[in-house]
Amino acid sequence: MASPHKPELLAPAGDWDCLKAAVTAGADAVYFGLPAFNARLRAENFTEADLPLVMEYLHARGRRGYLTLNVLIFPSELAEAERLLRWVEESKVDAIIVQDLGLVRLALEVCPQVEIHASTQMTLTSPEGVAFARRQGISLAVLARELSIRELAKFPSPTEPSSLPLEVFVHGALCVAYSGQCLTSEVLGRRSANRGECAQACRLPYSLEVDGQPRDLGDRAYLLSPQDLAAIDEIPELIKLGLHSFKIEGRLKSPDYITAVTSVYRKAIDRALANHPTPASQEEKYRLEMTFSRGLFSGWFHGVDHQQLVHARFGKKRGPFAGKIARTGPDWIELKEMLTPLYPGDGVVIDRGTDTDKEPGGFLFGVEGNRLHFRRGSLPANTARLGDRVWKTKDPQLEKQLKAERSKEAPTQTTPLHLKISGQAGQPLEIHAATGNQEVNLSSTISLAAARNRPLTPDSLRDQFGRLGGTQFHLGDLALDLPQPVILPVSELNRLRRELVTCLTPTPALSRSPSIPSPSQKKALPNLLPPISGRAKNNNLTEPTQLSILCRNPVQAEALLPENPDLLYLDFEDLRRFTPTVETIRKKSKVPVYLATPRIQKAGETGFFRLIENAKPEGVLIRNLGALDYFRSAKLPMIGDFSLNVANALSADLFISEGLQRLTPSYDLDITQLLELLRSAPPSWFELTLHQHIPMFHMEHCVFAAFLSQGKDHLTCGRPCDHHRIAVRDRVGESHPIRADVGCRNTVFNSSPQSGASHIPQLLATGLRHFRLELLDESPEEAVSLLRAYREALAGQTDPSHLARSLGARDQLGVLSSHSQR
Repeated sequence: MASPHKPELLAPAGDWDCLKAAVTAGADAVYFGLPAFNARLRAENFTEADLPLVMEYLHARGRRGYLTLNVLIFPSELAEAERLLRWVEESKVDAIIVQDLGLVRLALEVCPQVEIHASTQMTLTSPEGVAFARRQGISLAVLARELSIRELAKFPSPTEPSSLPLEVFVHGALCVAYSGQCLTSEVLGRRSANRGECAQACRLPYSLEVDGQPRDLGDRAYLLSPQDLAAIDEIPELIKLGLHSFKIEGRLKSPDYITAVTSVYRKAIDRALANHPTPASQEEKYRLEMTFSRGLFSGWFHGVDHQQLVHARFGKKRGPFAGKIARTGPDWIELKEMLTPLYPGDGVVIDRGTDTDKEPGGFLFGVEGNRLHFRRGSLPANTARLGDRVWKTKDPQLEKQLKAERSKEAPTQTTPLHLKISGQAGQPLEIHAATGNQEVNLSSTISLAAARNRPLTPDSLRDQFGRLGGTQFHLGDLALDLPQPVILPVSELNRLRRELVTCLTPTPALSRSPSIPSPSQKKALPNLLPPISGRAKNNNLTEPTQLSILCRNPVQAEALLPENPDLLYLDFEDLRRFTPTVETIRKKSKVPVYLATPRIQKAGETGFFRLIENAKPEGVLIRNLGALDYFRSAKLPMIGDFSLNVANALSADLFISEGLQRLTPSYDLDITQLLELLRSAPPSWFELTLHQHIPMFHMEHCVFAAFLSQGKDHLTCGRPCDHHRIAVRDRVGESHPIRADVGCRNTVFNSSPQSGASHIPQLLATGLRHFRLELLDESPEEAVSLLRAYREALAGQTDPSHLARSLGARDQLGVLSSHSQR
């Protein structure tokens, strides 16, 4: 792809100080959130009343502003979302960043002038997924962080019919899981990442189990915590790809971080555009490390490197590495070599390779050569050991410098005001003013008089009308038509200048509260929802239930054939096993078979889809947007899985209109929200997973390769996944199994199965008739018993309220337990 223009530098802001810091440091655009509907609820965020003020501030300085609405929208929240979208348009927001496709549809109706950017939470990883997004009216795609430069080069130019302008993250925290595909916070902490409440479970310590036995990894305990992304040296290559926007992560970060990171990337972009691309200087890298770092790495831009991405030694902020301890004494340590300059007043932490929540360290009292002195009594004996690592965590001098840089607030940008001035003695002075697409004519209230001395001249009028400081204008062209020498009082000239500014300055959109809709506004939802809910009322409650079951190996599938399940899903690690398994099933049974796509499909991976298509199944279980785009033309029946994140009737209707037979609702919905969904859209559209091990993390990071090999990728790791079963054990003792898929991506499943059986009566009462069970490691006998037990519960032959306990499963639907739902 050829670079069509200068790329945009997009910086985050969690509050006003960060917003101003981003603009001052050189950001072209800023993204930010409100208290609701954004994926960083822990940030201070802005209020709705702030919104027009934020946009006025940005636009006055020639910057753009993007509002994050990058969460799933539940059925009961659609009306509130519509109200907010109207305020977004009135506040002149340039774009909204959206995860929920139902919200995309609503925004197109409510605020069609506002651009819609697909959030990274939408999990766009391939040209096929981008093509799908474009068809929905999206104007820019924020791609998943897991893509390499080589993979990015396979995306078509944004000028091609199937593509879009593309945005990539270049700096900041890396989630270990694909954004939009992580359910861990809800499963373990009752906080949804798809709702802005990520509990950062990937930053916690885990131990590794290999074939059921603990594996000693020394001081490596943070097995799922990636280093932070720093693509500063990749900027020239990324510019050559023609990417539209470079995004910095960090709406929870400080103004110091925003200032340091934005300014470093501003300079890197400008150097590359000036044909002087150079790697970041040591000073620039120091700024990046010092303001926030868990270790800096180029992420996935050069492909996977499982030995570098996750060092596993800590999961929290560090800073530059200062050195290793060579000697210790009372309240002092001595470094073998000082790798980062240290001064009195700096902060350090001593990394002992154990619990990072209880690490010694503090502010330096003095520095003598490589010896670091602490305040008396602050470093007890045996606190530090030889070989311990020391990290610099605070630099007061840098903080002072960054504060000074921020204090030079970016000036407002002004537009030229062009004037034509005419008149003659005994008549008013006539002024024609033009700026942009605005024009105005004014006349003086005092007539011009013949001048005996000091007449109006080009210089005197330029001086009077050029006094536009504090406005959004500067004086442009000045044309005069004054045939005779004339004069007008200075007070009248000043009044005319002030009136010009007033006439040409738009009135801020603050005439009413953002929470009160205007009576003249026509609501969109009454037009969008009734056609959907109307179809929901025609459900035949006498239809039989259908129970499908997902198998993860051929043995499970063959064992279930005598039971004649209504539908079999096959989800194998090796897709080459699909064809022989489908053939075997066809010989023994008439049970329909649907094959599951991988959760993720990258550029160049449509071969996976062809393997599925060539196996000639009855249908496909669609798990990503690229698969939906591909199989629409394959004419195979499609059912959408939970990973499509359907949470409301609008998103459900969109996917049904795209050709899906049924949908699995998002696991973020609790029972109340699920029942709302089933009342607002036809229950026949949905298939609910009643029994499963919840897939918590789905990630490009391969735990097998990282900790059971020295290889960086699938070509050099020796494929330990073919020979071992592994799990990660959390701090409360739960052991969560990990499985690799055909793309070497890992899924961490919850340790215990869960069952939504206790809700069967409520679900059946809505007209829902399609249910699913998902196997993991169950034996053939266990698989058969499971199918029989749920059949009996759905048929009313057993009490479903006790089924979960009898199966040794948690009473839980989706990612929230029944107890928490009540």
